[in-house]
Amino acid sequence: MSQPSKGSRVPRPLRGRLARTWPVVLAEDMPVGHLVLRPLHRRDGDDWMDLRTRNAAWLEEWEATAPHPDDSPAPTFAEYVRILAAQGRAGTALPFAVDLEGELVGQVTVSSITHGSLSSASIGYWVGEHVAGRNVIPTAVAMVSDYCFSVVGLHRVEINIRPENRASLRVVEKLALRDEGLRERFLHIRGDWRDHRSFALTAEEVPGGLLPRARALWAPR
Repeated sequence: MSQPSKGSRVPRPLRGRLARTWPVVLAEDMPVGHLVLRPLHRRDGDDWMDLRTRNAAWLEEWEATAPHPDDSPAPTFAEYVRILAAQGRAGTALPFAVDLEGELVGQVTVSSITHGSLSSASIGYWVGEHVAGRNVIPTAVAMVSDYCFSVVGLHRVEINIRPENRASLRVVEKLALRDEGLRERFLHIRGDWRDHRSFALTAEEVPGGLLPRARALWAPR
């Protein structure tokens, strides 16, 4: 699996207790460039806002919304970073920024982390359209999945995708995640409750990790 960058303290797998699993930096050398998954920082604000603005039409159709919005102001970017950092430290989420060759290109977030008898989490992701189709997100998903299995100590990860989102579906197809079927009216997006297809993977299905499946995608066709 991808290893934390040099100098990072690698926590041991969970054995009946909550291990320190955040912050962490994961890295992988791909043919398209050096891929780094890391915490989001306040200094990323301008780059993050620019990336989101340029990709608004590409992303907004698929992003969750509140079914009962209130008039509270949206958090500032600094507040957003503090929220993500608190979730990471609490062990409820692993919120990674995605860098390719030093450029911020997206995010991958492991959320709804649950230990005990369920020992599971959900993975969500978004990426700028200019790097879509270059296997950046399939590789990032494989990296965080392996981290969840081998370090966090989870047993299962899942990804939920709207059936209309072909670009996102390609990620789970490339990694050969198991299709667990349709979840009707699963998530509120753009004013209504939307159906999602659920894809999952357990640690037993990838004893050597998920990253080898991602690396196989890099081979010349």
